[in-house]
Amino acid sequence: MTDETGNKPLTLPRVTLRIARNSMSFAIVDSTAINGLAYDPYVVRSGMSMAANLREAFTNSPILSQGFQRAQVLIDTPVMLIPLEEFDDEDSELLFRHTFTGHESDEILNTVLPMQNAVAVYPINKDIKLVLTDHFSDIKILPLMQPVWNYMHKRSYTGVRKKLYAYFRGKQLDLFSFTQNRFTFCNSYDVMSHKDASYFILYVWKQLGLDNREDELYFSGTIPEREDLTTELKQYVQKIYAVNPTAEFNRAPITQIKGLPFDLMTLFLKGR
Repeated sequence: MTDETGNKPLTLPRVTLRIARNSMSFAIVDSTAINGLAYDPYVVRSGMSMAANLREAFTNSPILSQGFQRAQVLIDTPVMLIPLEEFDDEDSELLFRHTFTGHESDEILNTVLPMQNAVAVYPINKDIKLVLTDHFSDIKILPLMQPVWNYMHKRSYTGVRKKLYAYFRGKQLDLFSFTQNRFTFCNSYDVMSHKDASYFILYVWKQLGLDNREDELYFSGTIPEREDLTTELKQYVQKIYAVNPTAEFNRAPITQIKGLPFDLMTLFLKGR
């Protein structure tokens, strides 16, 4: 069922936690809240671990302190994608640890991405996992990028040209592309300026052999120095589009919530 805007109704029965590198936020569908969603961008204390911050949030956050038993958690950690037909649960943890270092004490999880015929393998800090299991009896954990991947994948079928998607969040840039029901490319980069972003975008563009005149580049998220970045990229890529959430989601009320990340918008409006 969809509402009059063409979006799915906000009926998720779980509290949502978004746990990024140095930030956390919580959200819950609430018909009494402005725009239909209660959103709490929690202030993280820099002198404490994220697990300790999360434990405190269950007392201090107006959302988490309500004692919900069911949760969905978007976790921002490195992701390794494995084709579904090649996935072996017994080997995935070893393969991940050979691919990414620095996660020796983390628990390794996996999530099937059926639309892309892939499995996302990613770590979660064991202390964070313990805090979650201490407070919730029913938890669904997924990679932070999953709602964005799925939404843009559906969008990629529009038109005949190849597309590269750039999602900006904080000082991270996620670049990904699809061919039919497969990832063609997917990686994440640290960017400190628009010049960093331009470098990585053009490097991947060239690596994928995209056409400078006909293929398309799509921006979403919080774009740093947007005008400078667009001007620089326009020297090499002709078709550049910025995804405007208000227009993209038919003026859905939650697009007016200040600071609400695009990944949470897609999660609540279009699902996982």
